[in-house]
Amino acid sequence: MFSFVSSYFTESNMAQKLKAVKCPTDELSVTNFAIVSDKDFDDKKVKHVEVYTAPHQKYLFSIKSFPRMAQGTIGFNLMQRKLANLSLNQELEVKPELVSGKAESVNTITLEVDFLQKKHANVDPYDSDKMAAEFTMAFNGQAFSVEQIMAFQFGDKKLLGVFVKEMEVVDFTNVQQGGQPTSRRAPRGLLTPNSTVIFEKAENSTLNLTGKSKSKQAYTSIINPDWDFNKMGIGGLDSEFSAIFRRAFASRVFPPEVVEQIGIKHVKGILLFGPPGTGKTLMARQIGKMLNAREPKIINGPQILDKYVGESEANVRKLFADAEEEEKRCGSHSGLHIIIFDEIDAICKARGSVAGNTGVHDTVVNQLLAKIDGVDQLNNILVIGMTNRKDMIDEALLRPGRLEVQMEIGLPDEYGRTQILNIHTTTMRENGKMAPDVEIKELATMTKNFSGAEIEGLVKAATSTAMNRLIKASSKVEVDPEAMEKILVTRKDFLHALENDVKPAFGSSKEEFEKYIMNGIITWGSPVSRLLEDGDLLISQCRSSMTPLVTVLLEGPPGSGKTSLATQIAKNSDFPFVKICSPENMIGFTEPAKCHGIKKLFDDAYKSPLSCIIIDDIERLLDYVPIGPRFSNLVLQALLVLLKKPPPQGKKLLVLGTTSRKDVLEEMEMSNVFSARLHVSNVSTSEHLMTILENGDAFNEKELQIIQKKTGGKRLWIGIKKLLILIEMARQNEETQRIPKFLCLLEEEAGLEM
Repeated sequence: MFSFVSSYFTESNMAQKLKAVKCPTDELSVTNFAIVSDKDFDDKKVKHVEVYTAPHQKYLFSIKSFPRMAQGTIGFNLMQRKLANLSLNQELEVKPELVSGKAESVNTITLEVDFLQKKHANVDPYDSDKMAAEFTMAFNGQAFSVEQIMAFQFGDKKLLGVFVKEMEVVDFTNVQQGGQPTSRRAPRGLLTPNSTVIFEKAENSTLNLTGKSKSKQAYTSIINPDWDFNKMGIGGLDSEFSAIFRRAFASRVFPPEVVEQIGIKHVKGILLFGPPGTGKTLMARQIGKMLNAREPKIINGPQILDKYVGESEANVRKLFADAEEEEKRCGSHSGLHIIIFDEIDAICKARGSVAGNTGVHDTVVNQLLAKIDGVDQLNNILVIGMTNRKDMIDEALLRPGRLEVQMEIGLPDEYGRTQILNIHTTTMRENGKMAPDVEIKELATMTKNFSGAEIEGLVKAATSTAMNRLIKASSKVEVDPEAMEKILVTRKDFLHALENDVKPAFGSSKEEFEKYIMNGIITWGSPVSRLLEDGDLLISQCRSSMTPLVTVLLEGPPGSGKTSLATQIAKNSDFPFVKICSPENMIGFTEPAKCHGIKKLFDDAYKSPLSCIIIDDIERLLDYVPIGPRFSNLVLQALLVLLKKPPPQGKKLLVLGTTSRKDVLEEMEMSNVFSARLHVSNVSTSEHLMTILENGDAFNEKELQIIQKKTGGKRLWIGIKKLLILIEMARQNEETQRIPKFLCLLEEEAGLEM
């Protein structure tokens, strides 16, 4: 059975006159869409059009609207213009066309492929199975015609030219009346996730295609016939799911005889790892439902463990018993048995790492290794493990032949967050319970570094806020029945949830660092303004592709405002992940505990595309004291390693360190680890002092004139932090005593002679 996609539209069938232009962007040029203005066509209603280049010459294109397209134009890439023999600015007759997924769903499509540019020709292997899976996902829902030509971007390889050789479609129109779907060759059809794509090498091409085309029987033998890819409910994980599908299930598409002739074994294990709440368990569930296999066995890691000797190992053996029995009975024609381990790190810790005399964890790991890929190998199992702590898992379990497909399920990007928000708000939108002022794209922008679970929590919190408005709080809690029908979740509800209810685990510690700049930054002179300007340059440097790791040391006298300035730079960066590593958060920690806390902070930062870490008061973090001297060498070495370690590919990290003892860091050879050093100066002149005083409201105009007269031309040396304290102390005095008290305090603290 094949699922199908139906396309309906309400636009008039009247043709429009549009001018042919170039495709507006390079990204859109490889989508195979003809690009139109949303003022001409709404691509949610009109999916396909026929373009008439002559009275009896027409071509079928799938369309996509683009906001920057000029009204009255239609954009084609070079291949499309070549296909239809179009010239730029040519006036065309364009008419909406219905391509029915019910009657014209592609069953099999045969494509000839070659390198788009001969200069890029090579003999690298191109896996046709992976190409077919990627082609299906990239062009799902598009209409294709026989003899159509197009460009296809396969992964990170060179562009391929594709020619549609022939097509077979399946007709479902008789199914509702109890009939059977029929297949036929057709000049056009609609590509669906269940379409079989066959690639053939073009004549005289040097393209090296590996693998064999998927037959209909092989495809339906592994994929559940009732499965609908469009209803997966997985947002932001398209590429990960596609990669798992291609990597883990390609060999299972072929008949057992073909696999035996090739001499390979199926992939037996998949490990999904990443931060909590990113969709690992959901993806494992969907893989279990998608495959035409035995009922999946879902096990929580701790369920395996038993207090009695030998029972934990017996529990592992029971999981594989059914697969072993069927393997002996049916051989290579055995059905697929899926075992899903949630929190697999609970039972598969590295052997020897768990304290105690029982050794139960070690024996459980040994038993699991033997069952997955031991002497008596099973080829009819698929083990899916999920964990937040890949580093804790025994490395023998991660080698090829065991959990060899390891996929990181990371935090979703903006496109992924849009998908997730759409999934969780579909029902309320369909029932008219979401206000028109709610913009999904705006929410996706505002939820940087939110995991899928946190986005779901955000939708729940916004809904709770909307419901709470309708609850009458009197002697008893009750809801007005008439108000129930009028409930609407508004933009204000979502903003309230973002502000008060749901915070991302890998987001910014706003409450923590806002305390350092709650009164704002006083730009009292060029030393401060220059430092902030340098900070902006370093932020731009970190965002660039050349330097993924930027480390900055802010050094200066105690109380000069280093922490506040570092916090302001971090705030100006607008990075989604900002955390502070402060000595006050590690009071009472042992040296190993400090190292673990610092390393965890960096590991968390590596999960975000853009991150900023503030390491405050480094000498205190190192337990440095001048008597002795004494410091923590363990923490020092950890910081030296982490400050030099570049983040993973695609991630950017800005580290801001502060210290009042630059000389100590130089002796420890730590100062040179930072890529940039910025000096934070004390307040040193009367002009700087007056700028600070004028910025506040502690003194009136007359009092400021007196202070200026007393301090004019004199040299000061006082930290901004101490100065603000003196100003506040003087403010507490009676009006007649404020000036004398302030000058007295200033003389004592700044060494100023009045």
